[in-house]
Amino acid sequence: MKRIGLPIFYEWTWRRVESIFALKNWIELMSLPLTLFSCLGSKYNENIITDPGHVDIFPASKIPKKLHHLVSPIYRNLPGSSKGSWGLRDKTKEKGFRLATESSTLQGFLQCAPDAGVRKVAYVQGNSVPHANLEVLDKLIATRHEFAQLMGHKSYAEFALHSTMAASPEVVMSFLLEMSKVVRPKADQEFETIQDFKRENSGDQDGGLDPWDEAYFTWLMKSAKYKLDSSVIASYFPLQQCIEGLKVLVESLFGVTFHGVPLAPGESWHPDVMKIVLHHPTEGDLGYLYLDLKSRKGKHPICAHFAIRGGRRVSETEYQLPVVALVCNFSGSSLAPVRLNHSEVETLFHEFGHALHSLLSRTEYQHFSGTRVVLDFAETPSNLFESYAWDYRVLKTFAKHYSTGDIIPKELVESMVGAKKMFAATELQRQILYALVDQTLFGEQPSTGIDTMAIVADLKRQHTSWTHVDGTHWHTRFSHLTNYGAGYYSYLYAKCFATSIWQRMCQEDPLSLDTGLALRTKFLQHGGAKDPADILNDLAGSGIVRSCHGGIIPDITSLCKEMELLKC
Repeated sequence: MKRIGLPIFYEWTWRRVESIFALKNWIELMSLPLTLFSCLGSKYNENIITDPGHVDIFPASKIPKKLHHLVSPIYRNLPGSSKGSWGLRDKTKEKGFRLATESSTLQGFLQCAPDAGVRKVAYVQGNSVPHANLEVLDKLIATRHEFAQLMGHKSYAEFALHSTMAASPEVVMSFLLEMSKVVRPKADQEFETIQDFKRENSGDQDGGLDPWDEAYFTWLMKSAKYKLDSSVIASYFPLQQCIEGLKVLVESLFGVTFHGVPLAPGESWHPDVMKIVLHHPTEGDLGYLYLDLKSRKGKHPICAHFAIRGGRRVSETEYQLPVVALVCNFSGSSLAPVRLNHSEVETLFHEFGHALHSLLSRTEYQHFSGTRVVLDFAETPSNLFESYAWDYRVLKTFAKHYSTGDIIPKELVESMVGAKKMFAATELQRQILYALVDQTLFGEQPSTGIDTMAIVADLKRQHTSWTHVDGTHWHTRFSHLTNYGAGYYSYLYAKCFATSIWQRMCQEDPLSLDTGLALRTKFLQHGGAKDPADILNDLAGSGIVRSCHGGIIPDITSLCKEMELLKC
């Protein structure tokens, strides 16, 4: 080794010291916004849980009996009643109901509440909480923007997207605006159809359509045309049967068994948790899945998949098996066993798609295991497996009446599919709006700061026919703003990719082993270790993706075909 002269040695040493201090300062500089991200995100989600809002509705007669399971009885003094009349409560107190305006409860209530005034107060309250998140979101946006600039980017959206398929906010906005333009004509037609139905049924020929009318009148129209009853549908989806459906799915597609294994002392975080092992007859155990599916007090209402341990190659002969958890919030009790409505069945299959991505991937490094892929590819398996929850050939294998054991009638499933398609353009337009809001809030920031309520209102007016209710701010309990900042568009990417895969590969015979083999070997097993565009092209053929201004966007032809959108 060549000897270093002392002056040169001192200079070299000092530069090393300077570099160490620079690195230390950089780490400290970066740690502050990252810590703030975490704290602000946690506070934002905590506020959603602790402040769902509520409305008190009087008299009790305004709430039909079929909605009593969503509300709690309350009482108030009648005018002129004395304080000493407790023994005569029925005569001195007026009964009403309190509705907690948590998102899923509110949606169910708005679907079935016949009183327009009641729907309005419930909608306005439910979309005006938690108010504290307006400030939390402002701070989160500002902190993320500051961090992105420290990292050399113009915006947090640019920072978040630079390593994705889209590659830039400009590509994402181009895709979203194209989707908005394509879906708008049919969504407008659907809006006019709902408005006409309301006028006919209300007797007000000049009445407009308000946001709190959508869930109620669309459900009425679907029920009238397809004779749907949500309680009848749910009777075919006891939770245990739905778990059997997951077993059927993995055995039919992948030749894999799916069975429970005992939990070790202290292994579970709650007695409701089940542990499942996926086992292949020749490959052995493939991975472990914890199922925590029932609601309980204090449990976060979100449904999600969590990768506890990624798979990885330990040696030439040993593979570290993945361990994942699937957490949902399905309601039930010992007296009324859990029965899922179909949207919950769809959610279960969606999250199971994520779980399969984790459990079936076989990568060298756990950093690339399963769902550890680029942001705008991660939701593709989950969206694909949603389609399995709508196919009668799949449903008839497990959807059986909780008391009679009868298989779900084909006619009922056809009606469910018909109802799903009835206002599909309006729902797609809503998802596009959500993505536009997300992209705009985390885009380039004006020097004066932004007004998130004004941005949301303007985007709704630009991209939908629905009015915005001044003062409301639904986005303050849109948890994807913290979890998927600038990335919500990825659900639309996934919807396009998954629809193309379903139509090209799965639709003809969704439960065949050949289909499963292709899904596993060409798609799921690669995790994030292979370029997603190559995975998609290898799996479904060319044309599933398109180049756009240096990034990649999905081909929308299959989605347009499925939804019967105009100009496609």
